Formats: sequence, structure tokens, C-alpha cells
Amino acid sequence: MTRILGAVLAGGRATRFGSDKALARWGDATLLDHALGSLRSHADALIVVGRLTAPVATTPDLPAPDLGPLGGIAGALDHAAATGFDAVLTTACDTPALPPDLVAALLASDGAHAAEAPTVGLWPVRLAAPLIAHLRAGGDRSIRRWAAGAGIAAILPGLTVANANTPDELARFEP
Repeated sequence: MTRILGAVLAGGRATRFGSDKALARWGDATLLDHALGSLRSHADALIVVGRLTAPVATTPDLPAPDLGPLGGIAGALDHAAATGFDAVLTTACDTPALPPDLVAALLASDGAHAAEAPTVGLWPVRLAAPLIAHLRAGGDRSIRRWAAGAGIAAILPGLTVANANTPDELARFEP
């Protein structure tokens, strides 16, 4: 049986957003709460990566902060490997909902990410050490390029995954 850790990547600076994006309200909850909710029924446990405080356990980006989402994925994979999980299902704190078809396709894979939203993916824990080594060596921080080199497929091209990089984008979402 595969044990899946759900991880919300929340370590960014939110410079385009202008304030703490994870705590921005969308409907009756924060973006972070919505992102956690989008993973809850698909994971055995949840964490938030890159924040000191959250409504669930937290872990840092690795090998250091400010490495972008790939550092968040590395932190989640390291935590998963250390705590007995087989894979990590990731999303970003600015992605309040996940299309059901995308989640189903990810969970049916041996590792994949959304072609149009690479922060949304299923990452086998066997990638933890190679990813951390890649980042420590100053490797490219593009999720797409790293994933392709690691044999992780980009799936469902053309499928839109809504995310809010600015307050205006968030205002256009329908709660």
C-alpha cells in the first residue's frame, strides 16, 4: 500500500501578491486552508512546506530557503522519506482547488506533475536525495526541467489549474 504525504508549498515571498498569500481570504477560509482541503482526502497526512506556522505540521524548504517551489518539493520529499511515506502529493498555497481528473491521473501514476501547473504533482520519495543534491550543487530550479530529467512526466497538457498570483486574480475566482 502506498502511503502519501500531502504537502502545500508555501515558502514564497508573494511579491506579486503584496501580502502573505497563504493567509489571503477566499470565501470563508484562507488560501492555505483551501489548498490543504484539496489534498486532505487523497493523503494519509498533511504538511505545509516553507512556513513556520500552519494549521498542520510544517517543514522547511531544502536545502535552504528561497530556492523556489523546487526547494519546497525537496523539503516535502525529505520529510516524507524520514517519516515513512512512499510519495508526496503537492500543491501550492495559491492553488485553492484541484481538478478531480488531475488528482486521479496523478494518483494513478508512478510520479507525474500537471503540465500547466508543475507545483501540482506526485513525487516518489526516491527523488529526495537526488533533488537535494541537485539544489545543493546550484542546479537549475525549474520544476519542469528537473522533473523531465528525473523521469517524471508532465500530464494533462491544456488542463487549467487556477492559481492566484495577485489580489486581482484571487478576486476573479468563484468561491
